[in-house]
Amino acid sequence: MFERLKKIFSAAPSGVSNSASALTRQDSQLLADWAQQQGFAYTDQPMQDAKGKPAGEGFVVKGRTQGKPWQMECGLPSRDFIQGQELRGRCDLGVLDAVSVVLMNRPLKVALEKRAYSLYTDSLQTMVDPQLPEEMRWLAVYQEVGWASLPNMFLDRYAVLASKREHAVSWLNADVAQALMSWPPSGPSSEVPFILMLLRGKCYFRMEYPQVELANLQHVAKIYSVACESALRNVAQSTATGSS
Repeated sequence: MFERLKKIFSAAPSGVSNSASALTRQDSQLLADWAQQQGFAYTDQPMQDAKGKPAGEGFVVKGRTQGKPWQMECGLPSRDFIQGQELRGRCDLGVLDAVSVVLMNRPLKVALEKRAYSLYTDSLQTMVDPQLPEEMRWLAVYQEVGWASLPNMFLDRYAVLASKREHAVSWLNADVAQALMSWPPSGPSSEVPFILMLLRGKCYFRMEYPQVELANLQHVAKIYSVACESALRNVAQSTATGSS
């Protein structure tokens, strides 16, 4: 189950793959038409590798959730555990900075834990690899949490880390959990890196996006929208109530 991620970490621990698939003109038009139908703004965005050389075409989609502007972009990966292209999003929700919840697919968590253990038991390797992904630090800072309403299938696929369990319960409600479990047939398997975060007052996500699939982009947009709405409706209110 974890062979794919093991190969990524062992192949090039300090490098980021730039083998992104090209965004065709047909893909671009399809995405632009969908964005326009949803009231989103769509822009093509050329990608460049670490040396500034052209590395294919990406895109940016912008929209709003309850008046809060969000942005999704497809580009070269910013993490070494993501291959090809990375799809990432960011929305400043304005919820309290104290709320820290991270959801990631379980195979990624296991692979990161094994990598961290290997590094921490090899002091020389730790010293020469200072740029560890932030996700590895989260494993040390936040504990995994769960609750009765989460089905076993959900917990098999995802791990939830949080500074406070109640924040995770409030945010990852039934609507968010259902969206996370109802990927289309062409959607990513459980091994494909996927992270959804509520940190520093913002909602983020990042995932490996090996090829342009409109159905997958539509579903990611749905997950992200539902997650942002839940944070604005539930987390901010429950946190404010709890701190009064």
